[in-house]
Amino acid sequence: AEIVGTMRDLCFIALLASAQGLHVARAPALRPARAAGLLMKEPPTKPIAAETNAEAEDGSGGLRQLLGLKGASVDDGKSFLNWKIRLQLMKPATWIPLIWGVACGAAASGNYHAIWNLFGAAPTTDSWGVVGEDTLKAVGAMLLSGPILCGFTQTINDWYDRELDAINEPNRPIPSGAISEAEVYSQIAALLIGGLVLATRLDSWAA
Repeated sequence: AEIVGTMRDLCFIALLASAQGLHVARAPALRPARAAGLLMKEPPTKPIAAETNAEAEDGSGGLRQLLGLKGASVDDGKSFLNWKIRLQLMKPATWIPLIWGVACGAAASGNYHAIWNLFGAAPTTDSWGVVGEDTLKAVGAMLLSGPILCGFTQTINDWYDRELDAINEPNRPIPSGAISEAEVYSQIAALLIGGLVLATRLDSWAA
């Protein structure tokens, strides 16, 4: 019985080995031409920074420069107080979601009185003073969230990314030399102090 069991195990092992051998034998081999093509295939070329940051060809380079977007034209830095470069650093295109969020938050609060709340079948107020005050509060909050604090963080981000931008986006204001180190520092300080002052005023006004 032991001999029969041993022979049975040996036959089973032999069958497994033969099956694996057939599987290996049937494995498709690369054709010589295809193999040579894979070996000779050149790696994809990486885009050059000068190409990816070239000025847009649709004539929108000036607008892109003011909004802080790629494809911007290169400013000469001769504008009054260098305002174009300063605005580009603040990337106004990134302000929109924050401003819109403030507007939605004010509308959802139930305590905001817009001009249309003076009219209709069920007006919520009859005072132009209340409407004017709420409008000023909303504008102040939008100014705080968008141009001031978002512009503050974007300016800091560009400052810390200046070495990377010198390689990837050499036309950005800081690596291109369109704005000096002192001007960047003064802009960061002005936006931070302005944001703190406005936030304090809005907080006491809303109390």
